[in-house]
Amino acid sequence: MDMIAPDTLAPEVLRILPPLWLADEDDVLVCCQRRQETDDVVSFLFRPRNPALFRFTAGQFLTLELEIGGETINRCYTISSSPTRPDRLSITVKRTPGGIVSNWLHDNLQPGMSLRALGPAGEFCAGNHPAPKYLFLSGGSGITPLMSMARSAHDLAEPCDIVFVHSARTPRDIIFRGELALMTANLSGFRTAFVCERTDGEPAWAAPTGYLNLPLLELIAPDFAQREVFCCGPAPYMAAVRAVLAAGGFDMARYHEESFTFADMAEDSVVPADADAPAVGEGHAVEFAKSGITVHCAPGQSVLEAARAAGLRLPSSCTKGVCGTCKSQLVSGQVDMKHGGGIRQREIDKGMFLPCCSTPLTDLVLDR
Repeated sequence: MDMIAPDTLAPEVLRILPPLWLADEDDVLVCCQRRQETDDVVSFLFRPRNPALFRFTAGQFLTLELEIGGETINRCYTISSSPTRPDRLSITVKRTPGGIVSNWLHDNLQPGMSLRALGPAGEFCAGNHPAPKYLFLSGGSGITPLMSMARSAHDLAEPCDIVFVHSARTPRDIIFRGELALMTANLSGFRTAFVCERTDGEPAWAAPTGYLNLPLLELIAPDFAQREVFCCGPAPYMAAVRAVLAAGGFDMARYHEESFTFADMAEDSVVPADADAPAVGEGHAVEFAKSGITVHCAPGQSVLEAARAAGLRLPSSCTKGVCGTCKSQLVSGQVDMKHGGGIRQREIDKGMFLPCCSTPLTDLVLDR
């Protein structure tokens, strides 16, 4: 059989590959499947509206743009699927009591429906911090970025040394429990450990119960001080992890965490009646037209920082101009915006901006 040189095959192969999905060109994603992971956690799988491949780094997130109750709401969700499978992308969402977006997704999003998304974005990626050994620590739905990293390691089947410790309320609440067991069986350098608060419904549970502490961490990963640590979960969980690591003498320069302060509540734009702070001295006035509140923004201070200092509760997540959660309409005035991809150019052209990464150049009026 005659052999064909690889360089003669490459152009033909490239012609049949779909292009990469770019949110700036077509931001519509179609839900193609939903999977019930636990009683209150669902994974949603998406494909691009038009044939395309997803490109992202394990650990990054998407910003969903949803129309709920006549309002446009942005929320960040970490991608839980692996970049090694570029045809589909998934997010894994835990239902939050009172949560506007999480409840809407659980109750309404079905295969065939579409939504808009921005991204991928984010820097919580093990690939940005090469190391011989890793320790993944997750609590609850904070498992998602670490699961994307673990799935990538599993698909690539390369030598690895990863200890994955997940904390949950009960064994029934362990997200991806079966898949993690499969990874452990398939990869010799991949180990998992679960820590549950209690054993409701599973009396034969043999793993540790209670909360992660230093003696338990030393038992699970005796060499944790030599590992690069990635942590994600609720704020109290991550604070506890930091305390445990510090008590164990861990070099916190090798600690990385991901968290979003989601304002997933109906009262996002509610402000106290006494928050009025007229602009005085240097800086600029920022008026919130709908609430009638005016705050003072000092030189070098972002609009979001000024609003928070005055007691206003605005939706925000990354505070770095990446996620787009705080996106707002600018009625008048000019800002210096240094965003990290959390807003589209066409939105900027329509007067939208990100308060978290914008400082006023003039007095401002916002449609809030």
